[in-house]
Amino acid sequence: MEIDKLICEVEDDIRDEIAQVDTRCIRNSMRVLDAFQKNRIADVHFNSTTGYGYDDIGRDTIEKVFADIFHTEDALVRTQFISGTHAITVALFANLRPGDTLLSISGKPYDTLDSIIGFNDNKSSLKSYGIKYEQIDLVDDDFNIEKIKERLSKKDVKMIEIQRSRGYATRKSLSMDKIERAIKAVREVNDEVIIMVDNCYGEFVDDIEPVDVGADFMVGSLIKNLGGGLAPNGAYIVGKKEIIELCAERLTAPGQGKEVGPTLGINKNILQGIYMAPSVVASSIKTAIFTARLLEKLGFEAVPKFDEKRSDIVQTIIFRNEEKLVRYVQGIQTGSAIDSESVPMPWDMPGYTDKVIMASGSFTQGSSIELSCDAPIRDPYIAFQQGALTYEYGKIGVLKAVKYLMNM
Repeated sequence: MEIDKLICEVEDDIRDEIAQVDTRCIRNSMRVLDAFQKNRIADVHFNSTTGYGYDDIGRDTIEKVFADIFHTEDALVRTQFISGTHAITVALFANLRPGDTLLSISGKPYDTLDSIIGFNDNKSSLKSYGIKYEQIDLVDDDFNIEKIKERLSKKDVKMIEIQRSRGYATRKSLSMDKIERAIKAVREVNDEVIIMVDNCYGEFVDDIEPVDVGADFMVGSLIKNLGGGLAPNGAYIVGKKEIIELCAERLTAPGQGKEVGPTLGINKNILQGIYMAPSVVASSIKTAIFTARLLEKLGFEAVPKFDEKRSDIVQTIIFRNEEKLVRYVQGIQTGSAIDSESVPMPWDMPGYTDKVIMASGSFTQGSSIELSCDAPIRDPYIAFQQGALTYEYGKIGVLKAVKYLMNM
């Protein structure tokens, strides 16, 4: 089938899904605008601090904006966070003590948490500090409610971890409906356990967030959804005030907490990024929908399917063939604005157990709200694609990848 004819068919097939994304984008944009206006964002909030960062009005107001957007008591939004993984690490070490138990109820977390939890006996892990870890695997891509309630009836678990996105697992990402049911089930037997949600890739994909359905706090990266492609680094934690205070003292120092942390000129980028985030996330979702339908028509398996409800911006394509997987990821690189002539190859990436191939021709290194695609080199050879600053650039990048794949 000619590619131009195929594109027309795809765009006709996905019209209703695209319209739904646009409607949600308007609602989420209103959430952001309301928070900006409530906090009277002005030019003064773009100012910068150095050194200790005392009395940074922009930093403090940004955190009020994030708290208002997500309907939480407090927020910690800092450039001192290197990544979402770093923010999760800070949150875990801040709220867990030797002898405590961390329970993941969504199965094994993302690969970069292996060393943090202590799967590989890292000397700086939670395990090395005497913090225990347990997990309850999902059943048919849903929480094992009966087993969760049975485990929590013993009252010795300090924190529950839920990973909304699938990471490099073969499971589907967790919908807000499933997360809400799980949290309600937890509270039926234990109202003291802390519930944390790794919300990376999930912000603004739905009308509500995990903290709206009972999570105590959630964590995410600013070079994913909420940075809007403009924040050059950083991450956030939003939730209950006492939890945020502990996280701040772990990030900086006890007794200093949120009072320090220079912004070094990043305030405008963070504010403009969160302002643009609903639109950029919508572009990412549209690109994912387009990708799913196009690759389905070419005979590949896409998860989620183009017309399935989504819980994050990640689109997976199952190739069941290493060479086709590598070709597609390399093709995404050819559709990038930056380093389009580079040819990604599988390599031993820090924090991962398998070789990983990663296409990321992005303005910000490692940004996955910009069109990117990566994959662990392991059966069944799944490509994990995410991002696109605009739907137009997203479609162009995907089409270049498909043409590169078909010219094997």
